[in-house]
Amino acid sequence: MPLPPGVATRKRIHSRTISVEGWKRDDGLWDIEARLTDIKDHDYTLASGVRLKGQPVHDMRVRITVDREFSITAATAVSDAVPYPNGCETIAPAYARLVGLNLLRGYRKTVGEMFEGVRGCSHLTELLLALPAATIQTFASEMRDTDGYDPGLKPFQLDRCHALDTASETVRRYYPRWYRGPQNGS
Repeated sequence: MPLPPGVATRKRIHSRTISVEGWKRDDGLWDIEARLTDIKDHDYTLASGVRLKGQPVHDMRVRITVDREFSITAATAVSDAVPYPNGCETIAPAYARLVGLNLLRGYRKTVGEMFEGVRGCSHLTELLLALPAATIQTFASEMRDTDGYDPGLKPFQLDRCHALDTASETVRRYYPRWYRGPQNGS
């Protein structure tokens, strides 16, 4: 369903695009690549110069490599377009510090602390926050959504969002074995 129409006449002036792709490697690891671009629909004046309409103000990429346990084994960041050349892109090597983090155990909090303020780039750090969910979706391509890694384990996605709360009607309907809500008639 699309958003309802705006209530006023409007003109777009900015576009941010975030894309994430998951890649299965032949060595058993996974690459997750994310890209953020900001483009203005008009010429945009910065202290560093004018970005012409349609020319990216930001064009930044991150790649992490993860193992089956969602642990990051490699990380790299690059910036192809930045508002302040020879400044913004120099922080990219700091993102190698992601190695060793686990996407499912305190990742967002740790990333926020590691790259807060001048210790990181706000745009690259924002991009990192999309990686856990995208990685889960990438891994989901390898299993049915009713499977756990082990038949005795609860499917991974349960209790990770509102609809898949194990006390919800959705879980009662689609994952009855794992339903923990009120039983019929009680």
